[in-house]
Amino acid sequence: MKICELTNVDFSLRHFLLPLMRGLRDRGHEVVGVCAEGPLLDAPRAEGFRIEAMPLARSLNPVPQARAFKALYDFFRREKFDLVHAHMPISGLLARLAAKAAGVPRVAYTCHGFLFNQPGPRWRRSLSLRMERLGGRMTDVFLTVSEEEAEDARRLGIHAGAIPVLNGRSPAVFHPDPSARAVLRAEFGVQETDCVVTVVSRLVRHKGHPELLRAMEATPNNAVLWVVGERLTSDHGESLDPHFARAEAVLGRRVKRLGYRHDIPAILAASDVFCLPSHFEGLPMSIIEAMLTGLPVVATDIRGPREQVRDGETGLLVPPMTDGPLAAALSRLAEDPALRARMGAAARAMALEKFDEAKVVGRTMDLLGA
Repeated sequence: MKICELTNVDFSLRHFLLPLMRGLRDRGHEVVGVCAEGPLLDAPRAEGFRIEAMPLARSLNPVPQARAFKALYDFFRREKFDLVHAHMPISGLLARLAAKAAGVPRVAYTCHGFLFNQPGPRWRRSLSLRMERLGGRMTDVFLTVSEEEAEDARRLGIHAGAIPVLNGRSPAVFHPDPSARAVLRAEFGVQETDCVVTVVSRLVRHKGHPELLRAMEATPNNAVLWVVGERLTSDHGESLDPHFARAEAVLGRRVKRLGYRHDIPAILAASDVFCLPSHFEGLPMSIIEAMLTGLPVVATDIRGPREQVRDGETGLLVPPMTDGPLAAALSRLAEDPALRARMGAAARAMALEKFDEAKVVGRTMDLLGA
């Protein structure tokens, strides 16, 4: 088959779609990736994938969206795909509409989180639900990365056949690594008695960085925070720089911004606790990566993370948008190495069972009929 894998930005294609594209190619299919142009497309192109840049925008502005629809429609008419598999809310809706209009015989969608489940004005959530119902009528195969959101899709009349496929990462890439741990902790001046708390995410407000930075002020002095990630050019909302400036003034060496890193497996192996205090999520890849590395996870009790973190067993769940319970959870782990080890081992066992990339990709391809 000739298959189009489409998402909004290069970050999503590189980190979410590439393993599936590899799997489809290994099964003998012709795979073309589509998203907005960006520097992270160098990696899939270096692997020999054809990546087509389209004017996709993370915006509800109708002018750029009309331009994107026209580009996608013309592209699908010209390429004659057997299957278009779309991802992300806005790009996913446009792609499904354009694919149906262009006569693509099979259209699939993977939901990585519904916009109507995110905090925001009522009109925005209502519009999102109407968009999802419209897109659902254009979708032959409707997948979600979260079990709760598959249930939402069926309950709210978006798609009666919504199926959760989860997310996955490779245990061959993400695993405990004592050598990497020793090298990176020495490089960053971290003592073995320090408890390194790591967050890996885009630097946007809804990932909970302000709460995490405030919570760190109430943790023991052996707790050190590593912040990995950057802000995408397409990200919206306030800058987090003032929050980091305050935290750096108060915490000193106990907070370190590492920026975008290509050595995430080593960073996680050098860490002791993973934290993701998001306000909303799909099913975070970063939590899966941390679990496979054998780290206990502190996350918010929201859709997605609460399917990954078994509270008190593989980590700790806290209410979103609060820093007191977050500080208490981080302090508990910072003060108890045995508890960290026990929860980390349980997290790795769970991730190997549920979130192994090969299993998830294989299940996804089977459901796509590929």
